[in-house]
Amino acid sequence: MLLNRYVRWDRLPTLLGALNLHAYRTLQRETNLYDTNTIPSTTTPELPPRTPARLQYRTSDGSYNDLAHPTMAMAGTRFARNVPLDRAYPDPEPALITPSPRTVSLKLMTRDQFQPATTLNLLAAAWIQFQTHDWFNHGQPQKNNDIVIPLQKDDPWHEHPMLIPRTPADPTRIPGANDGPPTYMNPASHWWDGSGVYGSSEANTKQLRCGVDGKLTVSERRLPIDPASGISLTGFNDNWWIGLGLLHTLFALEHNAICDSLRLQYPHWTDDQFFETARLINAALMAKIHTIEWTPGILAHPTLQLGMRANWWGLAEERISRIMGRLSPNEAISGIPGSPVNHHSAPYALTEEFASVYRLHPLLPDDMQIRSLNTGAVLKQLTFPDLLGKKSEGVIEDQVSTLDVLYSFGTSYPGAITLHNYPRFMQDLTLDNGRRLDLAATDIMRDRERGIPRYNEFRRLIHLPAATSFESITSNPLWSREMREVYDNDLEKVDLMSGMYAETPPKGFGFSDTAFRIFVLMASRRLKSDRFFTTDFNASVYTQLGMRWIEDNTMISVLLRHYPELTPAMRGVQNAFAPWTRVW
Repeated sequence: MLLNRYVRWDRLPTLLGALNLHAYRTLQRETNLYDTNTIPSTTTPELPPRTPARLQYRTSDGSYNDLAHPTMAMAGTRFARNVPLDRAYPDPEPALITPSPRTVSLKLMTRDQFQPATTLNLLAAAWIQFQTHDWFNHGQPQKNNDIVIPLQKDDPWHEHPMLIPRTPADPTRIPGANDGPPTYMNPASHWWDGSGVYGSSEANTKQLRCGVDGKLTVSERRLPIDPASGISLTGFNDNWWIGLGLLHTLFALEHNAICDSLRLQYPHWTDDQFFETARLINAALMAKIHTIEWTPGILAHPTLQLGMRANWWGLAEERISRIMGRLSPNEAISGIPGSPVNHHSAPYALTEEFASVYRLHPLLPDDMQIRSLNTGAVLKQLTFPDLLGKKSEGVIEDQVSTLDVLYSFGTSYPGAITLHNYPRFMQDLTLDNGRRLDLAATDIMRDRERGIPRYNEFRRLIHLPAATSFESITSNPLWSREMREVYDNDLEKVDLMSGMYAETPPKGFGFSDTAFRIFVLMASRRLKSDRFFTTDFNASVYTQLGMRWIEDNTMISVLLRHYPELTPAMRGVQNAFAPWTRVW
């Protein structure tokens, strides 16, 4: 850590940089985990009855993951924090809305011209939303309880003032008590358990199962349509678009393929045994893909490549692990999966800060071409709103196949995560329910409302130096001038999202070093706290077939298992989230 004061980790030799990050993560585990459950509650989460199945397998609501504390991180529990609770209070008004989040949106976020991230494909953008839908959700905004944002007279917004509905309040807080900063509930399970595919309640999960051989309901490589919403029926389908549809379908198909293999080996098993074991295997495979494929794809730096593989396999690496198994219980030597569980300095829960650093909407373009896998011809030219909500379900039809859409995602670029690259359609987005919102302004307001420290204070609290000037935030002189104007020459007012988007990231990185520092802590924490990735990550729980399935498969093998017609597009491709081969 002392070395980091003089030479940042990404400028050190690879192994030395990895050791530097390991020391930094150790410090964060001691100083950047805060339990919001220390704030008194009026009620406790309703715990399902203790049964043998709930102790042996994952539960839909995340209960009984920690057997000593069975409500830990289950659905309907609070988000934790990465900053001290006394630093997690939102500013009072008018500071809360200063500068106007609408001004920040229009003057700093608006996409002037699409800036592509040419080392990635659009499937990488879909993947991270697919994962965040598994991790966190703040529920539906409160009606008739708005944050009021005054607007300039010439602002074209359809209503003056702008109204941004507040995040649902924590219903378990003692009314009127001055006992801590605002807290918020996560309706999803905090665990990395595939809840986006499987749901966060037993009732939701039951609705998705077909009741035969443990399988999920999928017909002709399509998910059923939910008659209530008109979109695909799956574990979590809010903010739906066709990218999510592709991945939810793919991993429902993968679940069923795992069930088929289990049935051949264990023909005497029940429907529940097939389902529960396949869910374990599928969730672990998704976690592995995210850890050693998606993350090194978007953070393509040699030190990070080494660090993420070490998170999964340890410094002993994959080849040794396959031959000899674990050499040590130590996570640094043999990886986190299979090591002892450890919550470090606080009970496990995802954090508000973790949700904030995953505000990656610039990854999305404003329009998209759907091309034929066979000929390369443009089959459809669509604006991005054509890919959202109910409209997304009509993209795949007689003239456009799932293969064509997957191929188009694999050969299209996402956007770079920078200032002036926020999708324009998201600054005036009409949802299926008719509500219009400027999502960039809403993103800024959500951080302020939830007490996320602004950029400089955030950096101080995670042991990074604060910016000393606008020019020290960004190397782009135009951006520094614009930020100076928007934030009235006050560095302490710069929002976290603005500062992160403005930063010049480490070489090969798709997002800022500031965002990465929360990732250093929380990416490993999601594995290290979960007994199904630590003490119970073994063949007696997963089966030997399951352990091999997780070891042997990658995102490419999953895609080709269910869509073998994509093989020509995968030639020469090492990472499914990198641009695919244009077969035409």
